[in-house]
Amino acid sequence: MSKGTGISRREALKLAGATGLLAAGTALGQAQAPAGGALPNGAGFYRFKLGDFTVVVLSDGQTPPGATFPNWGANPGKQAEFEQALREHFIDPNRFINNFNPMLVDTGRNKVLIDTGRGGQAGLLLTHLANAGYKPADIDTVFITHGHGDHIGGLITSGQPTFPNARHLIGETEMGFWLSQATPPANLAALKDRFTLLKANQEIAPGLTAVATPGHTVGHMAVTVASGSNTLVHYGDAAGHWILSLRFPEHYLGFDADKELVVKTRAEMFARAAAERHMVVGYHFPWPATGYIRRAGPAYEFVPAFFTWG
Repeated sequence: MSKGTGISRREALKLAGATGLLAAGTALGQAQAPAGGALPNGAGFYRFKLGDFTVVVLSDGQTPPGATFPNWGANPGKQAEFEQALREHFIDPNRFINNFNPMLVDTGRNKVLIDTGRGGQAGLLLTHLANAGYKPADIDTVFITHGHGDHIGGLITSGQPTFPNARHLIGETEMGFWLSQATPPANLAALKDRFTLLKANQEIAPGLTAVATPGHTVGHMAVTVASGSNTLVHYGDAAGHWILSLRFPEHYLGFDADKELVVKTRAEMFARAAAERHMVVGYHFPWPATGYIRRAGPAYEFVPAFFTWG
């Protein structure tokens, strides 16, 4: 080598080391953005397999900390007991954080979105959907569990349907109730002609079934997802609070429409989940909101699924 172009052994080793770091960084970057542009779990979504299906729980974000009561535990005279239960779980009742968890099921044949989040500037559904490698136009089916704003807010973006290629489905009783109101929810009213109305136990798409879970609203529906021997139920808002609704059989929310009926509905749902040991997702459970229900004395408790980055 000429004097002007030669490098020392030490410099060569430094260069080799830098090249190795660059290669490692490139490999890491490829791991973070695999084919299809999806990021790994934790980027606002949680992806896992359910039999032959791919399930993606999507975070629509959180609310700032606020008071738990009365909305999240409206039973008269029970707040002190509810508060004690929260503190036993290291939760400050004055700093309740609400989560919003729509869910995508990719069956290989259909891409079904369960609820659409809050929409607007607060909603993060579309950002996290993109992180998971999906575009709004990819969604071919949208199912709405019920007509509250934090579930239908994302139906419309800039005056147009957010999911332009999708069939829109909702329970017949639920839609009838909201459209009968003096001022129906704007997004439901605007898209009413796009909606197909379902009865209990009707198919949403192959492998997904609408299940009557009334009480939170008049015609609330959960969704059962089944692939092979594997079952998951997205509860929507039928499950209530992830601690209080499970621990206290009489517990109800301030925004449950029919308090007695919702208590009955939750008892049936939780008993089934504990007996069958199927997975569950709660719309307002702590993200990623995925786990199981097990017996705990005369009541139940939620057991989060083990989080994996795959």
